[in-house]
Amino acid sequence: MASSSSSSSPPTITLPRLPQKSDFSPSLTFSVNPPSTGSPINILILLHGLGDTHDSFTTLGKNLNLPETACLSIRGTNPIPPFFTGSDRPSFHWGDDMLFDEGKGEIELDTGFSTSTRVLTEVVQDVLMAKCAFPPRNILLYGFGQGGMAALSLASSLALELGGIVSIGGPLPSSSSTSQKCKTPVLICGGSRSKQVTRQGVDRLKGEFENVEYVKWEKAEDSMPRSREEMLPVMKFFARRLRSRVGVPEGAVEI
Repeated sequence: MASSSSSSSPPTITLPRLPQKSDFSPSLTFSVNPPSTGSPINILILLHGLGDTHDSFTTLGKNLNLPETACLSIRGTNPIPPFFTGSDRPSFHWGDDMLFDEGKGEIELDTGFSTSTRVLTEVVQDVLMAKCAFPPRNILLYGFGQGGMAALSLASSLALELGGIVSIGGPLPSSSSTSQKCKTPVLICGGSRSKQVTRQGVDRLKGEFENVEYVKWEKAEDSMPRSREEMLPVMKFFARRLRSRVGVPEGAVEI
């Protein structure tokens, strides 16, 4: 009686690769930092605050020095006219519009995020996932102020669980809502007298996301972390959410 045997080839493993300039739309301004050590298993998207550029967050990515994690710093989708800032220094924002609150004497943060959400969706799905082979679970975002709002707007619009969102002083935009809770974990940090990260805003965020951690700093304002104490919750969040292949045999498949 003849016997037959069949063998199946082991699954092909495609590891993530570092994004290249040619992967992105020519209209996007950005910088990419390779990992401090190892291959780029994770990627952290850095979104600056209102009136800044991507350059400062390029430096932030280098200073974070995260192993096996590339950093992608993106410039805001729209320029701010000099008459708003009183300076010729280039500055950008993530909103759909520019509105000045005369009562507060400041530019409004929550002016719609449809453009930035579209652009960031293309970055995540068309570039990082489709071209560079990053699983959504290995893609994280860190945003300051309006950049944090843009990150939360993106996460709430995707039917994907990303690795996580860190928002410094940036609440969920008023236009963002989900039919079911988003599974992407969120860390939101704000000052003790924050006008943006309020208890009401945190409660609304918890209504839209399954996993929300809120850190209320002792300092009054929503500035970037400046001390080890302020940065510690952020680094703990990264330690929990960033993935690693250290110690994993070559060719091993995650199941």
